[in-house]
Amino acid sequence: MSPGWTKDELDRVDRATELQLASQRPDGSLSPFATIWMVRVGDDLFVRSAHGWNNGWFQRALRSGRGRVRAGGIERDVTFEQPGPEVATDITAAYHAKYDRYGPAIVGTVASTEAVRSTLRLLPR
Repeated sequence: MSPGWTKDELDRVDRATELQLASQRPDGSLSPFATIWMVRVGDDLFVRSAHGWNNGWFQRALRSGRGRVRAGGIERDVTFEQPGPEVATDITAAYHAKYDRYGPAIVGTVASTEAVRSTLRLLPR
């Protein structure tokens, strides 16, 4: 299990349809929360930018490397980490399994090559 996540936290966040994510600013305050889709792969949580690499929330998360997430009644401070390519296929499959009910056009936004490039692992702090 990822250090810091409990099984209950992982299960509750995984059951949520959406996650809210805010990046930490240099002064320690948080940016406004962005509502996004997230998936669980094993004992890790991942988010992808549906609008690609240049999306504002994604760029803020990359720059800060830290922030806060909330979903399923859980709110945690996290570190944002870019995962290696070895998990990309599993993350894409998890997005399809969780969100295909919304249709291929919508799921395609988080399963595209650009979205794969715009993936972050959420590590609890």
